[in-house]
Amino acid sequence: MADIERNSVSPKKEEGLRGDGTPKWYVVHTYSGHENKVKANIEKLVESRGMQDLILQVSVPTEEKAEPKDGRMVLKTRKMFPGYVIVKMIVTNESWYLVRNTQGVTGFVGHGSDPVPLSVEEVRRMGIEKINIDLDLHPGDNIKVINGPFESFMGVVEEVNEEKETVKAKISMFGRDTPVELEFAQIDKM
Repeated sequence: MADIERNSVSPKKEEGLRGDGTPKWYVVHTYSGHENKVKANIEKLVESRGMQDLILQVSVPTEEKAEPKDGRMVLKTRKMFPGYVIVKMIVTNESWYLVRNTQGVTGFVGHGSDPVPLSVEEVRRMGIEKINIDLDLHPGDNIKVINGPFESFMGVVEEVNEEKETVKAKISMFGRDTPVELEFAQIDKM
């Protein structure tokens, strides 16, 4: 009888849980120029309230851009999405409230109090998180570069490194085939 009672008790559901309880990436809108402050504020609040199990990671995606300066190329780091911070979290009433009411945050991207998570494809394309990508690529396959400095260029695969998830390809640039090394996250198979 004791076994029956123990098995009939359902596990306690996280109070205020929204969704299935798996961490997903959400986009948070901030005041322009306050992205790094918002990131630091959220991380500080998560630490002080012990919510590391609900809010796992806060990111301000950046990219390196080569720009000419004084006759030479200089690498500059710039924000990929000015005015936005990306947060990996399990949405509960408590975690939503913490992020939503952080100084500098104007709201989640989504419908009112119901934030919309990024799809796996969006996360992959943005390069926020390393996701194992299974591309069936072989030498001779045509590819299109979807992000990075060679974005929107077409190319032909010459060599595939499954372990490192990279390809060596020739990209037609200014009428010449140029050899480049690209990560799986930067390309789509045509």
